[in-house]
Amino acid sequence: MTTQIDELITFLSGSITPFHAVEVMAKTLQQAGFEQLDQFDAALMTPGNGYFVVHQGSSLMALRAGQSSVEGGLRLVGAHTDSPNLAVKPNPVKGRDGCIQLGVDVYGGALLNPWFDRDLGMAGRVTVLTADDTLETTLFDTGRPVAVIPSLAIHLDREANSQRSINAQKDVVPLVMLGEHQQFDLKVWLAQELARVDSQWQGARVMDYELSLYDTQLPTQIGIEGDFIASARLDNLLSCYAGMRALIDADAADWSLFVATDHEEVGSASTVGAQGPMLMDALAALAPEPRLNRMMRAQSWMMSVDNAHATHPNYADRHDDQHSPRLGDGPVIKINRNQRYATTGEGAARLRVLAERCEVDLQSFVMRSDLACGSTIGPITATETGISTTDIGIPTLAMHSIRELACAADVPQLVALLNAFYRRVA
Repeated sequence: MTTQIDELITFLSGSITPFHAVEVMAKTLQQAGFEQLDQFDAALMTPGNGYFVVHQGSSLMALRAGQSSVEGGLRLVGAHTDSPNLAVKPNPVKGRDGCIQLGVDVYGGALLNPWFDRDLGMAGRVTVLTADDTLETTLFDTGRPVAVIPSLAIHLDREANSQRSINAQKDVVPLVMLGEHQQFDLKVWLAQELARVDSQWQGARVMDYELSLYDTQLPTQIGIEGDFIASARLDNLLSCYAGMRALIDADAADWSLFVATDHEEVGSASTVGAQGPMLMDALAALAPEPRLNRMMRAQSWMMSVDNAHATHPNYADRHDDQHSPRLGDGPVIKINRNQRYATTGEGAARLRVLAERCEVDLQSFVMRSDLACGSTIGPITATETGISTTDIGIPTLAMHSIRELACAADVPQLVALLNAFYRRVA
């Protein structure tokens, strides 16, 4: 367990944006012997070997080619690379009273309160016009705190602890330096930072960027006995790690696919999201003939892996009494009859058999009937592909906070379950 927890913490530390997460996964897969391709092509694959493709820097698919015909079906694990965050606006520089600030957009359903009084870095990717007049895109990370969103002192807001509300336009505006905002050009500063780190960017002009803020506090194992993992982006990078790790360790006999898409937190409707063409294009490449492709999809099974709501000991009443997952009691089957999750009774039964055979504990989650239920890539993927899909995840507290909490003991259980799934234990 210790090795996997250490690996997870290292993975989380480096995966500060979806672009960085994909870079880390690509390097990990290469070290494990997987070959990077521009696109999948079953005719060019060697049975038993591993392959992966990267899409637009923020999504990735990894495949283990099977020994038998692909028409017999694949085992797929799906997760997503993005997390709620504060994204830097195109013309962000503003300020008053001697402070320079950056305007930000709230990406996804972020819990805003925890973003105050944090040491924030800035990362993402930047597109530059180089000195020889070519457009190139590169990853960017300040590697240090450069921003903060200070709280208003209690003396100036006596109701802060009883009825605080947050306006995303005016309250969540980070400070980055002292001075007058007219004196600061973000793109010029970004170009200087790139050149400082790597001389190849000398003379380059920043034309545009996709940047967000992140918490510089490192992931860590906490608790008197080290029971918990505290980190940003557990939703859903924990699932990305588990799916990738399970695929690397999977038996080479069968066709197995890991899919990590972007933009789940904002609906998945993009070229690199679960509703985009990425997965269907890959399936068409593996089985080009339409009838055989339909056979393949009919015989396939997908695990949509995304964090589940653990029962909060201070707010246990927010859960259905019979469906209250506990930290440390294993992965969770996520069920919603209104199809916010894709799990069917048959899929849940197959998963329970699988869990019994690999000796992994399972829990069930159903949202309270009087509360709105979130969703995952599961229903979208099932709709787009016709592949039977089951929604599962690790129980998590503080979901969509800047710092989330999971149980260390649940991680190897999830990896073991997904590995057994890839190996066709059931």
